[in-house]
Parts: sequence; structure tokens; C-alpha cells
Amino acid sequence: MNVVLGVGGGIAAYKAAELARALQDRGCAVSTVMTHAAQEFIQPLTFAALTGRKVITGLFEKSSADAVLSSSVEHIAVAQENQLLVVAPATADLLAQFAHGHASDFLTTLYLAFTGPVVLAPAMNTNMWNHPATQANVATLRARANHVIVDPGSGHLACGMTGPGRLAEPPSIADAVMTALHPRRDLAGQTILLTAGPTREAIDPVRYVSNHSSGKMGYALAEAAAARGARVILVSGPVSLAAPKGVEVIAVESARDMYEAVMARLDEATIVIKSAAVADYSPIAAGQKIKKSGEMMHLDLHPTRDILAAVGQRKGARKLIGFAAETNDLLTYARRKLEQKNCDLIVANLVNQPGTGFGADQNDVTLVTRAGDQPLGRASKRALADQILDAVVALP
Repeated sequence: MNVVLGVGGGIAAYKAAELARALQDRGCAVSTVMTHAAQEFIQPLTFAALTGRKVITGLFEKSSADAVLSSSVEHIAVAQENQLLVVAPATADLLAQFAHGHASDFLTTLYLAFTGPVVLAPAMNTNMWNHPATQANVATLRARANHVIVDPGSGHLACGMTGPGRLAEPPSIADAVMTALHPRRDLAGQTILLTAGPTREAIDPVRYVSNHSSGKMGYALAEAAAARGARVILVSGPVSLAAPKGVEVIAVESARDMYEAVMARLDEATIVIKSAAVADYSPIAAGQKIKKSGEMMHLDLHPTRDILAAVGQRKGARKLIGFAAETNDLLTYARRKLEQKNCDLIVANLVNQPGTGFGADQNDVTLVTRAGDQPLGRASKRALADQILDAVVALP
């Protein structure tokens, strides 16, 4: 498959070289287009050496009349020769130009001429990402047919700030490219009821008890399932993630809220995937803010409703998938949950491993069924989402 990689001008441009290699590892032939600003951060020679192909750096690169005529229509040829356009980093300026149809250089002109799938991986300062203008541009692009936005991650940025704006990891972007190139519709006709993220259990009107779940695994599953043709109902605890395209999102706060939302929509579902990290206990909340007294404070906790068990009791012909997030004896607890909750599949992972689990972009999971265990190994959560769905489709 022929892929054109657009590189925008930002400090994350150096990661585009890693993305070029990741795409080649997945069998893609990569051509590179760089903006003028991108060349201030990384040299075209880097991409030429990695891809073995000419790097396009501008609309008019030569001086002769024939060369000018040829280069002035080269964006049409590149658009016709490649199956997908991926832009990483997609800067705030590029997002604005793409959203409003401006064509000021080769990359933006190519974008307007391109008719295939487009994958955009934004990267910028946190305030720039959160600005209403940028968010409006992202919403416009997200709504366009065959467009995929690989949302930036959160963390320490080059500008010194901390927050959303980091370019997604190159393997995750490459996974999104492969999904866009090879769409599957094997879940068409299915309605998937999916839970994701943490719950928050109030201590008083100001404070709450929660956990470290980011919702990334559940949102990756929702995105993958929708891409494969399913109708997806996503019941989500509080997260800082954009709603996946084509997914109905029901925002909830507490375990009780999530229980009620799931049970209210259960009859619509043919597949239920419970990836949320639901609180097992909830405090008896005070009506007013508890004041600091300097003394020890004790919380009275009561157990929350077990959503997975409740769905298992009403399972019927549905396929039921649960998650087991453990810190020890992973497979023992996963197999016990499989039987006790009447599940067809448990996705098991250790959440105390560096670089995986809660908040990370990667995970390392084992699929547990009555037929046996299948370790999937370490991969991006988006890649694992498709592997998990493959296993769901294969369930008897």
C-alpha cells in the first residue's frame, strides 16, 4: 500500500521519522511531504534515507519552465498514486487550513486533491489544543468522511507545560493508518454496549474516591467496533478523551449511575463489553463539605452493585466480555471471574507493570475463555482493541 506522510512544523516532527519506519514495518511504501516549517526541525534527507524516496518540500522546487509546470501539478499525481494521507504532526495551523480549505503549500494543496482516507495526528501546546478555534476545526475534520483523528496524549510538553498536546506514539498512529486502509465490517448488525473509564464515588459535595483508569482501552474498543460496522453505545465514566466518531456516549459519574445506564440499555445489546474500572465500594456521602478537624477521619463504605454479575444473570444469547485488572495472581482471578460472572471472555491485565495498564497508551493482556488462555502480548491499546474484537467475533 502506498501512503503519503505529511510532516508539519513542530518539535514532534522528529517522531515522524519513527512513524515512517513503523509504516514500512507494516508493509507500506511511504512518500514524504514536508512543510517549510517542518524543515526547521528535521532535514528532508532523514526521510529520503528512511523511505528510499524523494521528499517533496514545496510546490515549486526547480527553475525551468517545464519543471515548474510539472511540479505545479505534482500534488495531483501524488494524490492519485497513494491510498492514504497521514499527517503527523498536524499543527494547529495545518488543522485550520485543512478545515477551511486553504491551499498555501504542497501539503495543503495535496489535501484538497486527495480523495482517500486521511489520518491526522495533532500535536501542539496545551492551550492551543484547548482553544475553541482548534477544537472547532478538529470537530469539522472529525465529521468528514474517511477522516480519522488520532488524539494527542497528555504529559510534559516541550514548552514546559503539562497537559494534552503530545503527539500520539508512532505505533498507535501506524495502527490507525492500517485500520483506515483495511476496514472490516464483521460487526455490522451488532449493537455493542460498552463501559469505559473510572467511576467517582462522592465523599461529600467536594471530594470523591476514584481510581487511575483513563478510559483509553474502552475508547479504543469503541472506536474499533464502530469502524467494523457495529452500533456502539459507550457508557463512560469521567475521562479526558474525545468521543469516538460514530459512537453514542452516555456520560456517568458514579457506579450507581453506570449500573442504571447499563441496565436501561441492556435490551438493545447483542454484545456487552465491560472495560470500565467500577468502584467496588462507595462512601456514605456527607451532605455538606467535611471540614478538616486535625483528627483521624473514618469513611463508612458500602458495596456497589456488581454490574458485570447483573448482566451475567440476564445474559441470554448475548456475548459478555469482562475485564480483570489485577496486581497479582492474574489468571487465577480472571478464570474465577469468567465462571462467577457468566462471561464468555475475560480480558486480563496486570495494572502494576511499567508502561502499560492505567493511563498508558499500551497494554499487555491475556484473553481468558473456557477453551483456554491466549496471551496477546504488549501492543498499543488500539491494536489490542482489534485483537480483542477478533476474539469476540470468533466466540461460539
